[in-house]
Amino acid sequence: MNKYELVLVVSAKIEDEAREAVVEQAKGIVTRFGGVITNVEDQGKKRLAYEIQKMKEGYYYFIQFDAESTAPAEIESRVRIMENVLRFLCVRQDEE
Repeated sequence: MNKYELVLVVSAKIEDEAREAVVEQAKGIVTRFGGVITNVEDQGKKRLAYEIQKMKEGYYYFIQFDAESTAPAEIESRVRIMENVLRFLCVRQDEE
């Protein structure tokens, strides 16, 4: 099992309940492909470096999980089509 981190930038124009639903949906995708979530960090609302879909701000979430090496590709393909996710990135964390 490798350690991974999924970073989500969620639209700031949606309600709090909808934003939490997006995060829960992403967590569900991680667990569906064999990932074990170890930590979810809410970084809150931040200004984006450039406009994305005419938005200047977004909510940042960091989801850390353990999974097999095939899981990130499957997770990314599902997160890519989520409606309120502006950007995402899934990276492998270094062993410490």
